Amino acid sequence: MAYTLITANRNYSSWSLRPWLLMKGLGIDFVDRIEPFAAPVNYSAFRSFSPTGQVPALIDGDRTLWDSLGILLYLADRHEGVWPADADARAFAQCAVAEMHSGFSALRSTCTMNVGVRVELNLIEPALNKDIARLRELWEQGLARFGGPYLAGADFSALDAFYAPVAFRVRSYGLDVGPIARGWVETMLAHPAMREWEQAALAETWREEGHEAELAAVGRVVEDYRAA
Repeated sequence: MAYTLITANRNYSSWSLRPWLLMKGLGIDFVDRIEPFAAPVNYSAFRSFSPTGQVPALIDGDRTLWDSLGILLYLADRHEGVWPADADARAFAQCAVAEMHSGFSALRSTCTMNVGVRVELNLIEPALNKDIARLRELWEQGLARFGGPYLAGADFSALDAFYAPVAFRVRSYGLDVGPIARGWVETMLAHPAMREWEQAALAETWREEGHEAELAAVGRVVEDYRAA
């Protein structure tokens, strides 16, 4: 029986992207079920399939897995390639994934994921600059230490999947991560699964008021490639 992965809008849902991209990138078969953000608060509706009332959720027979990190760890127990094979690369990837899961709060709150737009930020606060500097440091370290083109070496892994939403953010908000880290961003944006996600995001016609308000509060949309 194939997994069922439940995700939300392609344009907005960064946490949905992480397990979706991981499974696509590793060739793990799943049924792709989309539950859109139909309202500013979707807790009650999403509780029908997720104990937290959030996406993503993974259904495996009678089991429901929730939280993108929980899903990743579940898949890592069952499929090769989720973590790098090399012990040093695996240790680096595990720490960096944990850091992404718990950190970068200024980046998350200021630069929410909105795949189809390009935004001129009103202001880059010191906290956001700190997060950008840490991203650059982390990505440059992984690329230099393990040889690229992915963050833990030659092969795509959970580490790339967890930072993939940031690749969209770097492009959407014009964030300067330097030429080396930008190379990884371009690698990710060219990945076939990322291109598939982006095409679906651009084709979406619905807009969610809360996400659009967050965007308007931090900057000015200078280009919008989404379907009307």
